[in-house]
Amino acid sequence: MEAFASTASHVSHEWAPPADASDIVKSIHAMLHPRNIVLVGATDKPGNYAERIWNNLVKYGYAGGLYPINAKREAIWGVTCYKDFASLPEKPDHVLVLVPARFAVQVIRDAAAAGARSATIVTSGFSELQDEESQRLAVELKQAIKETGLAVTGPNCLGNLSAGENLFTNIDDRIVTMEQGAVAIAGQSGAIVMAIRQALEDRGVGVGYMVTTGNESGLETPDLMSYFAADPSIRVIVVYLEGVRNTKVFRDACKAARAAGKPVIALKLGASEGGRAAAMAHTGALAGSIETFDAISTREGVIRVRGLDELIETTECFVHADSPKGNRLAAVSLSGGKRGLLIDAFYSAGLNFAPLSPNASEQLAKMLGPGSIVGNPLDAGFAAVVDPSVYMKSIKIMIDDPDTDIVIIDAELPKAPHELRERNLRIVNEMAGQANKPVIYISAMSIGFTEFTKGLRKSLPYIAVMQGLDRAVGAIKSLIEYAGLRKEVPDIASSSKASARAVLEKTLKAANGAAALDEVASKKLLKAYDIPISKEEVAQTAAEAVKIAKKIGFPVVAKVVSPDILHKSDIGGVVLNLANAAEVKKAFNDITARVKKLKGKPKLEGILIAQQVKADLELVVGASLDAEMGPVVLFGTGGVDIELMKDVALAGAPLDAAEAKELIARTKAGVKMKGYRGKPALHEPSAVKALVGLSNLMADANGRIASIDVNPFLINSKLGVAVDGLIVLNNAAANKAAGH
Repeated sequence: MEAFASTASHVSHEWAPPADASDIVKSIHAMLHPRNIVLVGATDKPGNYAERIWNNLVKYGYAGGLYPINAKREAIWGVTCYKDFASLPEKPDHVLVLVPARFAVQVIRDAAAAGARSATIVTSGFSELQDEESQRLAVELKQAIKETGLAVTGPNCLGNLSAGENLFTNIDDRIVTMEQGAVAIAGQSGAIVMAIRQALEDRGVGVGYMVTTGNESGLETPDLMSYFAADPSIRVIVVYLEGVRNTKVFRDACKAARAAGKPVIALKLGASEGGRAAAMAHTGALAGSIETFDAISTREGVIRVRGLDELIETTECFVHADSPKGNRLAAVSLSGGKRGLLIDAFYSAGLNFAPLSPNASEQLAKMLGPGSIVGNPLDAGFAAVVDPSVYMKSIKIMIDDPDTDIVIIDAELPKAPHELRERNLRIVNEMAGQANKPVIYISAMSIGFTEFTKGLRKSLPYIAVMQGLDRAVGAIKSLIEYAGLRKEVPDIASSSKASARAVLEKTLKAANGAAALDEVASKKLLKAYDIPISKEEVAQTAAEAVKIAKKIGFPVVAKVVSPDILHKSDIGGVVLNLANAAEVKKAFNDITARVKKLKGKPKLEGILIAQQVKADLELVVGASLDAEMGPVVLFGTGGVDIELMKDVALAGAPLDAAEAKELIARTKAGVKMKGYRGKPALHEPSAVKALVGLSNLMADANGRIASIDVNPFLINSKLGVAVDGLIVLNNAAANKAAGH
């Protein structure tokens, strides 16, 4: 018997990575476009993974060599079965590892030694299990992959698809259309990734690549994102993320996709409980993992969806709709009721239907006749009953109107042949191809596609066909927002001074493993990073407190200073509006007495006497170290109602002044700062300075600070100052840096 190999010459992918491409991109290209595929662990036990993968490779006509390996068999599946890599008729290229976990590590080493460039480990039994042996094998496997340099997906994955090569190393036995489509999918869950591919195929959207990454002992999903960003055949990147392991690799992949103009549509699992539990300040509690993921990734071109249906609609939209030049919507409906649904749905999402140009309005009025209502959205239903041509003429007028950026048509595709509707669809598709603006059909609810519908849909490449009004609106909003992003995302470095970094190192060393810095130490560090601080001093006696208050000037504030008391107001540790010496003395004594009565005997380091700033607005500025995405800064409405208001926005650190201003503008507090309802504008430069300083501090700390909470940051028309500050340390990192 002969090995299974096509007699036709192997059809290679038209594109190849350029010489200056990264090693990751080159190695993934080798994996998805291999010269041959070797199945290690071939067995003819009915229904096993090896047989199902073999059948798929044969069924879809993979054109390279196909070689099964099993030392105990001479023939299998009607072809020669090989004993080992050395006995193959050519060097192995891509290896499918289907042997039990205890043998997989050696297979990877042997494959690399024999000349293989890549592998997919379908086998499970590694880090997904909690027993000691599985964990040990996982460590050994990662080491083998690192030492051999192979491009490896898995273990515990379900294989890959590379449509241009008719390569389907997957167990899925549903029919797959091998079409080198514009969508690439990658993710850890084989079942979810396969479901996404099937749903897109059912909608007539071609998938060029599908990669299941499993436990990601080798290649991770962001590595695949970088490859898809480089491959010109791909227009949209779809990922399923269970977590981000390497923030820099992920962000670099996002930036590569953004620079290539390719949206990354991401379905991500929920917030990290570990990240929230580690944060003791308000900022840490508010900056959950999902919010942080959005803050950082959205800026870099990621569209996070909340579920699979939303993912499919958003992918459909980005595959078939060109990037709009603006947000001016126009719509045509044949129903007054559906027109109302369109208005409600888009206005609720913050999107508006624009006034049509005078010329377009005049054309529509003339066509519809006296007494007709020309509006946007347009209800052409009644006029179309009298003259069916009105419908298509209305669509053309709106597409041709220079004052529209996106044209929406309220209609769905037919389930069976329909001469008039098919003709109209093809005419609109031709208009859309020439319009240089998105033309989008929306069905108000989900309508199943028949085989006829799928075929018709494939013949209409220039129009998006969306189902479910709410999901369609969300996708169109994402399309508009993506078009407004900068193509290049700049790398911003910390702009801190050497003197500030010296204070940071000295402070962390002096902390000596403490959970948090007290207010005095926190503010000293904040001040070093140019964050405006109120006038203040620590008093050890009531007499000293009075003396400090007189020097600062009344009114003043008295606050407890203790590293063991994180939220001073909760225990009566803050007294405001102290207008004279007697009130200062009383406040000092009252706070001291309260602290002495507390359980646990918290350490009292004194009472802080601080300038009381007259504020027009209380803000919160803060920062947190997210378990997945790294340092993030926060800005919003502060004070005692911070959790109730939840008017906050987040951004990755470090920031520059421009990005700090963008962050401020995303909040209601930012609107108030501009001068709300005739009130004077507030001192934005101080808030910008505070945000940039905080972001630099988090970046310089390099994981040693868990969170920073500056609440409130008081601001008026002349200045803004931090009147409170709490820095919570990441103990393990801080202790290591301090030499403990």
